[in-house]
Amino acid sequence: QVHLVESGGASVQTGGSLKLSCRVSGIILSVFWDIHVGWFRQAPGKQRELVASISSSKSTNYADSVKGRFTISKDNTRRSVNLQMNGLKPEDTAVYYCSMNYRGSDIWGPGTQVTVSS
Repeated sequence: QVHLVESGGASVQTGGSLKLSCRVSGIILSVFWDIHVGWFRQAPGKQRELVASISSSKSTNYADSVKGRFTISKDNTRRSVNLQMNGLKPEDTAVYYCSMNYRGSDIWGPGTQVTVSS
């Protein structure tokens, strides 16, 4: 069974940095190479939104609100997808989730909390 688990969330001050990691288990490495993974976030009272995504060819896509501050990367050795977040702002406060589509089903991790204080 495929599982995603996020880690790295914490409370930081404005301008700080965090690195989130999404570990994928239950799939072989060659399959991990081919999957497209996204990082999403959901703030209280708001809809879940896409933050960044990375394809099998490692092409990336970012929400306008995080361009130039966040970087998504894929570590094929560790079967993880990382999100480096710099220049954090209070509006980045949210629960961050990673997700992938596998065999027609969307799979989500439980999320990790990021809190940015001013």
